[in-house]
Amino acid sequence: MMGGLLGAVRPGAWEFPLFLHVLGAMLLVGALVTVLSALVLSWRREGADAALLTRFAFRSLLLAVLPSFVLMRVAAQWTFSREFGEAANPDWVDIGYLTADLGVPVLVLAAILAGLAMRGTRRGDTLGLTGRVATVIVALLVAAYLVAMWAMTTKPGA
Repeated sequence: MMGGLLGAVRPGAWEFPLFLHVLGAMLLVGALVTVLSALVLSWRREGADAALLTRFAFRSLLLAVLPSFVLMRVAAQWTFSREFGEAANPDWVDIGYLTADLGVPVLVLAAILAGLAMRGTRRGDTLGLTGRVATVIVALLVAAYLVAMWAMTTKPGA
């Protein structure tokens, strides 16, 4: 109940950082779904097709996922400092921080594995184990960020 009330009385100056946070989160999840789709499609491809899809997934990780993660995380901190200041974190904020902070090393690992998979497919191999592990990691990230989005919109424990 308090979360809805808080949204109703939010000062206009808080809208821009919140907009940037939501934009970053939407871009992040959309880019991760794109990467996941490309990696899944490359599982049954060989040669040039597998290389093209894996290269697209790797470049999307670097050029879309990582910048949108930075936008989401910086804007989240900016929004939090304006809305809550020194107050205790609500549960839904803790869920967001947990998924974001644990997501950093997982994102880096997924990018490294996708890069290694890209090198393997460039040689004409199929996706291989590194690409399949990257696919599973990206799928787990999508699931975790969807849970975080659920927490941000429903505000459990607020």
